[in-house]
Amino acid sequence: MQNQDKNPLHGITLQAILEKLVDYYGFDTLSELIPVKCFTSNPSIKSSLTFLRKTDWARKKVEDLYIRSLPKFSV
Repeated sequence: MQNQDKNPLHGITLQAILEKLVDYYGFDTLSELIPVKCFTSNPSIKSSLTFLRKTDWARKKVEDLYIRSLPKFSV
C-alpha cells in the first residue's frame, strides 16, 4: 500500500495525464518531445488515447514525461 502512495501515477488516468501534457506543452511541442504519429499527424486526445492504450512503449514515454513535468505544473 505504501508503494502506491509514492507512485505519482497512482489514481491518475491516462486521459488526465495526456490532457495535462497537452494543456501545458500543446501538441506541437509534445510531438517534438515524443515523436509519434498520434502527436504529429492530425492530433487529438481521442486518437492519442487509442494509440497509447495499444502501445506500451509510447505510453511509458508519455508517463515518464508527465513525471518529469510535475514540478513545472505546480509553478
